[in-house]
Amino acid sequence: MPQGDSKAIDVKVVEKKFDNAVILPEAIRIVNEGHTVTLPLKGFSMRPFLEDGRDKALLTKVTTLKVGDPVLAETYPSHYVLHRIIKIDGDNVVLRGDGNLSNEYCRVEDVKAAVIGFYRKGRNTLDRTDGRKWRIYSFFWMHLSPVRRYLLAFYRRIWLRLFR
Repeated sequence: MPQGDSKAIDVKVVEKKFDNAVILPEAIRIVNEGHTVTLPLKGFSMRPFLEDGRDKALLTKVTTLKVGDPVLAETYPSHYVLHRIIKIDGDNVVLRGDGNLSNEYCRVEDVKAAVIGFYRKGRNTLDRTDGRKWRIYSFFWMHLSPVRRYLLAFYRRIWLRLFR
């Protein structure tokens, strides 16, 4: 195109949504090949830090597992969750979403991907799970278990109505 000629190019963005049962096995395959995958989050199990449809997780291949790590795990065939590790006992892993009050369980081999960070609130900068901000948040949130029920109720019933 000659200099000075400027033509607007119309680009139509088409967004498609897929069921987790369809997209997650493909994402896991890509992660197992050594690549990272950015996955839009669905569901409310990681509230109040992460929101459905707003935030994204950056997944990578699992190298080590430790308590406090967020992971993508298959809790039963074709049912995947992105939760935090609460406990590791041999080959058994106990998981809980930050917005959940009950635990879910899997085996070490059912942990399909590690989360190295989150893109939150439409930002392009990664909140890394090994960063100071995430570690401080994780420490406090994991130790608030006895009062978490009340904090989550406040968040859902009052906070979201005021600030959403």
